[in-house]
Amino acid sequence: MVLVSSPLYFRQLLAGRDIASNDPTAREMVNFIYLIGDRDAGRCLVVDPAWSIADILRVVAEDGMELEGVLATHYHPDHVGGDLFGSSVPGVSELLEQAPVQIHCNRAETEWIRRMTGVSQSDLHPCDSGDVVKVGAIEVRLIHTPGHTPGSQCFLVEGRLVAGDTLFLQGCGRTDFPGGDKDEIYRSLTQRLAKIPDDTVLYPGHLYDPRPSATLGETRRTNYVFQVPSLEEWRRLM
Repeated sequence: MVLVSSPLYFRQLLAGRDIASNDPTAREMVNFIYLIGDRDAGRCLVVDPAWSIADILRVVAEDGMELEGVLATHYHPDHVGGDLFGSSVPGVSELLEQAPVQIHCNRAETEWIRRMTGVSQSDLHPCDSGDVVKVGAIEVRLIHTPGHTPGSQCFLVEGRLVAGDTLFLQGCGRTDFPGGDKDEIYRSLTQRLAKIPDDTVLYPGHLYDPRPSATLGETRRTNYVFQVPSLEEWRRLM
């Protein structure tokens, strides 16, 4: 039997360390940025480009890749750029000045991203849950997981779930920001992500745990959000 290895290119970058290392706010926010692509094709997508567009593009170039598009988990400025408590975070708007690519976002999030970042409607590619974005031979499946924001989405690629702020190794995204909905995030965690196998590796949007990733099975056993028995109990908790 001949084993065929995947051409998957996958990198996890930590803001404040791997990029924007001199930015104290980036070090405090500990956002993850992801690069997903096809090594054979030399092309990749970037998930939630923010904090230092120059550093992200430098990593892409050093790895011999070419940026083909953006995958946005949600509209918050620490993920796509914009005003963060009075400070301006570089993001997709600055990226498009150097690499005019499409921003793949959930249809429910397009207006939120446009208002936060100032990009035009034509820069945004509205997507629906279950859509697949291809880069080379690599397929990334989009999963709408509302709750943290109306159009929050996760990305599933070859046994990896890039979850943005929907799910962390400990805890989940807040629902007290504009567009948040505690009932919807409960359904996202317990229903919309329920069919994803336990051996899938969870890659969160922030480093809120000493570990940068863990299997979904381990997360389901140890994360308190999966120990809440009912929506009523969830509402009291949140």
